[in-house]
Amino acid sequence: MVWKGSWAEMTPRRTKPATIAEVNSLARKPGRHSIGDSLILCVSATGSKSWIARVRDAEGKRRDIGLGPFADLSLAEAREKARTLRKAGRDGDPILTRTQRRMAVRKVPSFKEAAQRVHEERKGVWSNGKHVDQWLSSMEAYIFPKIGHLAVDKIGVVQVIDALSGVWQKRPETGRRLRQRVMAVLNWAHAREYRTTQVPNAAVGLGLGPQGDSKGNFAALPYTEVSGLVRRIRQTESIGSMALEFLILTAARSGEVRGATWDEFDLKAQIWTIPGERMKAGKEHVVPLCDRAVAIIEQAQEIRSSETIVFPGLKGKSMSDATMAKALREAGVSKEAGTVHGMRSAFRDWVSEETSFPGDVAEAALAHTIRNKVEAAYRRGSLLVKRKEMMNAWAHYCEGGSNIMRMVAG
Repeated sequence: MVWKGSWAEMTPRRTKPATIAEVNSLARKPGRHSIGDSLILCVSATGSKSWIARVRDAEGKRRDIGLGPFADLSLAEAREKARTLRKAGRDGDPILTRTQRRMAVRKVPSFKEAAQRVHEERKGVWSNGKHVDQWLSSMEAYIFPKIGHLAVDKIGVVQVIDALSGVWQKRPETGRRLRQRVMAVLNWAHAREYRTTQVPNAAVGLGLGPQGDSKGNFAALPYTEVSGLVRRIRQTESIGSMALEFLILTAARSGEVRGATWDEFDLKAQIWTIPGERMKAGKEHVVPLCDRAVAIIEQAQEIRSSETIVFPGLKGKSMSDATMAKALREAGVSKEAGTVHGMRSAFRDWVSEETSFPGDVAEAALAHTIRNKVEAAYRRGSLLVKRKEMMNAWAHYCEGGSNIMRMVAG
């Protein structure tokens, strides 16, 4: 072994790679120790240790690239990463750009490790303790046995479909929630640069196929795709598209939107009051309107063609349910992927998965009937202030805002 350069550049030349025993011995000595043709172990005077790859690019320029802490990478892993970078540099591969180089050398977590990190980061957002527990326990029961051991950058459409196929048809609601949780983990991995691409949710949906509707379930678009849908809806100027976006922003039922009349709105107060005779439960329902929902009603006023109906169909009567369904199809959502009524499920899933808003506030927004009389009496108020905050957060999300709404309803 021959040493060359100053103490700070004590990089020995080796004729053969170091053994594990030699590496452990060198790890106790300050300096830069050659472990192989392109791998160096750097030991500081304070005892901290890290791996470095020494490579040359296509032009022959030398680069020293940090691979990470000594404790995080085994000798075999460090050698493999150094070998990858050395080949990339020799071939002039673009992997030597800063972002791709960082991705190449960092330790990629397994799906299970990534899911646990996502759960740890987000559990403080969720106010429902039961949901916090179910989020991870459902993954442990159904997903980890299939793909938990795989690195997140090795998971594609096929692996996601395989992980979900066993539960998708047997337990539709569980399957739908698991699909969204799996995609949330993979999107997190992409955002953290552990993946170079995202898994296309639409392809996963096509591979899984439609769920059985024996229980009357409506196909629901994953909430993670809602902002993209809203963006596409706005590209079409039609009364059906306006009504569809308004439905999404208010989480209202199709019939409630199609039958909306001008006298139900107080745009100054940003309130929509639906009379009991038009509600499924037969009780008046007050809906707080976000700024965008108000803008849609104002736009409808500018092209007003009916004295009573806000979103009219032919001859000034209420539009048919098929009109909004057509707008949804034109925006690229197939019948198997999502329905108009299913947008309410997307909203409800978003509240549960991404926010700290209590479940009773979401249920009030959906105007769901409370069967328990004691609970119904407790929730007698409309929770309007909290619901307004929640619907504004939903509108922000639909605009493409943050995927994690760290909101605390007062």
